[in-house]
Amino acid sequence: MRNFRLLVLGNGISAYGSYLNMVALNVFVYDATGSALAAGLFMAVRLATSVVSGWVSGRLVSIYDRKRLMVGADLCQAVALLTLLLAPDATRVGLLYVLAVVTGGCSTLSQVALRSSIPEIVGAEHRVRANGLLVTGRSLAMIAGFASSGVVVAQLGYSAAFALDAASFLVSATVLFLLPVRTRAVQKDAAGGGTAESSGAARWTARALLATAPLLMAMIAIRAVDGLGSSSHNVALPIYSSSLDPDHPATFISQFWATWAIGNIVAQQVIGRVTKKTGRTPGERAFALGACVMSAGFIVVFSGLPTLPAVIAALVAGAADGFTEIVYVSRLQAAPDEQRGRLFGLSASAENAGFGLGMLVSGALLETFSPLQVVASFHGLAIVLCGTLLLLLLLLRRSGPHDHVAEETVSQDKPTVTEGRS
Repeated sequence: MRNFRLLVLGNGISAYGSYLNMVALNVFVYDATGSALAAGLFMAVRLATSVVSGWVSGRLVSIYDRKRLMVGADLCQAVALLTLLLAPDATRVGLLYVLAVVTGGCSTLSQVALRSSIPEIVGAEHRVRANGLLVTGRSLAMIAGFASSGVVVAQLGYSAAFALDAASFLVSATVLFLLPVRTRAVQKDAAGGGTAESSGAARWTARALLATAPLLMAMIAIRAVDGLGSSSHNVALPIYSSSLDPDHPATFISQFWATWAIGNIVAQQVIGRVTKKTGRTPGERAFALGACVMSAGFIVVFSGLPTLPAVIAALVAGAADGFTEIVYVSRLQAAPDEQRGRLFGLSASAENAGFGLGMLVSGALLETFSPLQVVASFHGLAIVLCGTLLLLLLLLRRSGPHDHVAEETVSQDKPTVTEGRS
């Protein structure tokens, strides 16, 4: 795990730069163009690229060396940022949309490659703990990036923010390049890097999974709806915070995200200890229950409670969010190596599509409805889907219970999946 902790550090540093620039770039686009439409278009291009990249990334990480893909993705983002930094002011606006495509595509590719590689890097038995460390690292990076973005831009300017982000990607690429980690199953290495994948299988993997692994596909669908819910509370949070304290609208936002991050860290610690003690990995039922608690927690945050109960609700939502993330990723990682990349690619597309659609719809709904109504509608839909999944799991358990983790095998012509019930 020592090498993996260094990988988590490098990943956290690049995540910090990404979150810092998420704020700096959006503000820069608005300042440079004076148009809210241009700023919205920048975000739309980035999200659309992330959705498309999920499908492409799943195929790439199934064929090519994942470590090289992650290093290349970091370097591409660093080069794109440095190009923007060195470009004349007159050309910067046009380059922004190129940067949106590069960062959207490369960040998704890097995420899919890393998630697919974790069982090979640390061993399948340690994947829950490894996923928890990644969740913690990214949570801390998000808080640090958002908290420091205003100070960096105000005191040092946009160029310093872009340079800092580029440096974070260079550090991440260097750490990845130097670490002696294996990112693909041994049998695939021996077979020449995993290039024997059938193009026919790649074309209809999603359809085959829908027919043979409905529980996995149901989990991916719930993650897409979770993306809708996540976008709703992200969009509604500034409006709700302003209504609580018009003179200090950032106060509740900072309290919310700081508490949410603490909850994520607590979840990582708890699930790591429980898994180590019991030797069992939480499955579909734990995922559905965690997602229900998470969505309910976010709804309570916007219900108009006093600050202390609202912060406690944010803590619970953050813990459930972290727990759900770890369980979900670990469950998909139970798939065999040759199928894992396509699963995570499909998942990334679904999650990004849900989040992007939710940003548009929730923004429009907030013109008419209150933050509580919008957040409750989106997260309520997630609760309904989770309840449906729990009912399905109960029916499957009664019809034929099995107490083992799903096993998936892939032949050259057709993937077959045997799913256990939890």
